[in-house]
Amino acid sequence: MTKNLLTTNQYAPYYGTYLSLVPDDNLLEVLEIAQHQFIKFVQDVPLEKIDYAYAPGKWTLKDMVQHIVDVERVFAYRALRIGRGDTTDLPGFDENEYADAAQANRRSMQGLLSEFAAVRLSTLCLFGSLSSEELMKMGTASGHNISPLALGYIIVGHQIHHMKVFTERY
Repeated sequence: MTKNLLTTNQYAPYYGTYLSLVPDDNLLEVLEIAQHQFIKFVQDVPLEKIDYAYAPGKWTLKDMVQHIVDVERVFAYRALRIGRGDTTDLPGFDENEYADAAQANRRSMQGLLSEFAAVRLSTLCLFGSLSSEELMKMGTASGHNISPLALGYIIVGHQIHHMKVFTERY
């Protein structure tokens, strides 16, 4: 399935920015290509920038990688529940609390990238297992309508967004 099947009632307006960054290609292909791009992007960052934050309270590259992993896990979980027909209003989460709790800066970049690759493989398996009907089911997360298909593309758009922020500010 492709992004052009999404309608604006399938995601909260603030996700439009992320979705605009993603090509209108097959979701599984987009997820796989984005995985390789992200790993190369991180591996190409000079060592002196890995633990650098551009301002007090801002994240390092390690924090950003962990954040992307955490968000992908949460969004894939939402896609699973909605795809399976769960109509529970799924709660939001505080990304800054997650980042503080994760303590990514104590970890190696290789460990973080290995975790990213494992999570992305799981995400690919999940979305590959969902039927077209399941991808278009509607649920509620953080008080807004959302579909699994939208969540898949948002995962990639979120990743691209953070790559752009890092390129511009670091």
